[in-house]
Amino acid sequence: MSAAYAPSSLQSLAARPAAVPPAVRRGAWQLAAGHAMSLKASSASILRIRQGRVWVTRDATANYGSEDIVLAPGESLAIAAGERIVMEPWDGYGATYSWDEASAAEAA
Repeated sequence: MSAAYAPSSLQSLAARPAAVPPAVRRGAWQLAAGHAMSLKASSASILRIRQGRVWVTRDATANYGSEDIVLAPGESLAIAAGERIVMEPWDGYGATYSWDEASAAEAA
């Protein structure tokens, strides 16, 4: 009697996102590769990128036109109350970010 060994396919292994260290995940959200997310700030907020790069598009306002920004790990973006952004990972690896209420100093 012989047993056949059938390893998992390499394709399914390659499709899994890279592991995100627990310290990066703590207090953060994940955005999967190939997905976009729309966020609207109910109060002045700060978007902070922890891992990966994201492409952020701000909606146009009375003060400025729509703009596209690419943020890398460690970078942040102040979002005004009522402002809407759309973000998606810049590459195929996804991203980890936090979205926090801005302090008085950050909101100014």
